[in-house]
Amino acid sequence: MTSKFREPFEYNFHFNQELVLLFEKDLALVPEKSLKLMNHILNAHQVWNSRILNQIPFLPWQMNEFSNLNPINETNFTNTKIILQGFDLNQTILYQNTKGEKFENKIEDILFHIINHSTYHRGQIALLFRESGIEPLISDYIIYKRN
Repeated sequence: MTSKFREPFEYNFHFNQELVLLFEKDLALVPEKSLKLMNHILNAHQVWNSRILNQIPFLPWQMNEFSNLNPINETNFTNTKIILQGFDLNQTILYQNTKGEKFENKIEDILFHIINHSTYHRGQIALLFRESGIEPLISDYIIYKRN
């Protein structure tokens, strides 16, 4: 992987896994909106990868079987490594959003967006957990780097 994105995607993969494990501890107590956001994090990552790799995308807000969340996270990470190793990150790709609108962006900007998007929604999940009396996962990048 290119050095610019290797660690951020390892961090993203790690904390997505940790968050799924936290959900699994007591799924009945987890706010439903948190589960929707977790699915959205993984789905959006898959959608962006599929745009680059010319694969069939998920729907951004589809609900996946809980048992599939970690495998989806693993596939996302694997596909992102393929992108990082096999594509020119300065390459611009053309794609359509879910409304059929056409856009173009550099692959490196898309990759940065995936990390930022995931971090943003993990923060929302942490707030929802705290409001529900569940100790949230501390998923700051600096925490990852300390371990």
